[in-house]
Amino acid sequence: DSGLYGVGEATTETRELTVVTAIQELERHIVGRDPHDVEAFWHDAYRDTYFRGGPILMSALAGVEIALWDIKGKDLGAPVYQLLGGKVRDAIPCYANGWFAPAKTPAEFAAKARIAVDSGFRGLKWDPFGKAYMNLTKQELHVALDCVDAVADAVGDRADILIEAHGRFNVPTAIRIGRALERFDVLWLEEPIPPDSQGGLAEVRRSIRVPVAAGERLYSRWEYVEFLKMACADFVQPDVSHVGGLMELKKIAAMAECHYIPLCPHNPSGPVANAATLQLAACTPNFYVLEIMN
Repeated sequence: DSGLYGVGEATTETRELTVVTAIQELERHIVGRDPHDVEAFWHDAYRDTYFRGGPILMSALAGVEIALWDIKGKDLGAPVYQLLGGKVRDAIPCYANGWFAPAKTPAEFAAKARIAVDSGFRGLKWDPFGKAYMNLTKQELHVALDCVDAVADAVGDRADILIEAHGRFNVPTAIRIGRALERFDVLWLEEPIPPDSQGGLAEVRRSIRVPVAAGERLYSRWEYVEFLKMACADFVQPDVSHVGGLMELKKIAAMAECHYIPLCPHNPSGPVANAATLQLAACTPNFYVLEIMN
């Protein structure tokens, strides 16, 4: 009623109409309430949802929660990172995703990599595995490794290499990939198997010497309990647009900090999610690096 408004971002990258409906269903928990009471709104909305968790509810909650923090920051005249404890760093290290388009061959990837690194990025992530699913033939693996080799040679020591698998290989194939990548000194192998089996992910991590990053398809702190206990990953990647918003991601980061695991937020969405994630990066001690779509 003061005229202030907040902007949030809620997405599941598909199913947008479903998320819109879920946001509208949250109106009964927020209309008429003080928008400053972010924690109370979130708790009530989550508690009163019988079938909790999952990407739809948590993404809808994230969109509204981010918007409430936007209102709070505007009303109090302070950036959100100040409201969440103040900054612990003055700059946010980033790695690039999307830098490679429309490269197809190793030589084209190498050329794009040089441009990205010359632009200032100190990390490059991409998926070199084409359309392979579950298994890789020997030829498909060699094609992927040729691409990694070309990029590694192009950037040298100027940038980290991060390999994305999009959670689509089985355990033995993921182990095979991880062992093949060891000679490139990659920063991490991301989502080597589907997110449904934390035991399988832990097995992959134990079986390779390449660090593993995962967690973008976990949707709350409760899902992260076993994930962290089972030592599934070396880097955690919650997404502010999917885990219920800023506070939930901040709580997940604190849980990871207790295990001495760095926070590397998944961040391939739009500018509002990017702005929200930057606030967290500024005030979270175990934050390590942020994904940026270039």
